[in-house]
Amino acid sequence: MLIIGIILFGMLVGAAAQLILGTGRDGIDWARAIVAGLLGSFLGGLVVSLIAGDGVELRPSGIIGSVAGAIVISLAQQWWDRRGEPTAADRAAQRSGDPRKSR
Repeated sequence: MLIIGIILFGMLVGAAAQLILGTGRDGIDWARAIVAGLLGSFLGGLVVSLIAGDGVELRPSGIIGSVAGAIVISLAQQWWDRRGEPTAADRAAQRSGDPRKSR
C-alpha cells in the first residue's frame, strides 16, 4: 500500500510541476508526471527535508522540496526534448538545398 501511495504522490507532484510550468495546458502527460514527481520527490524532497532538519518525515518542507525537484526534472525533460530540434537557420538551409549548410 505504501508503494501505491508513493506513486500517487509522485503523480500529483509531477502534475503540479507541469501545471506550474504551463506545459499541462494541452493535458497532463501522466508518464512524465510520474517520472518527474518520483525523481523530484526523491531529490528535492529529501534534500530540503534534511536541510530543514525535519528528517525523512512528511513535512511541508519536504512537500515544497518535492514540487521544486519535480519542476527541475520537468525543465530537464523539456530541454532534452528540444535539444534535437533543428534551429530556424538549419530549416532555412535545408529549404535552400545547400548541402554545406544542412546537417
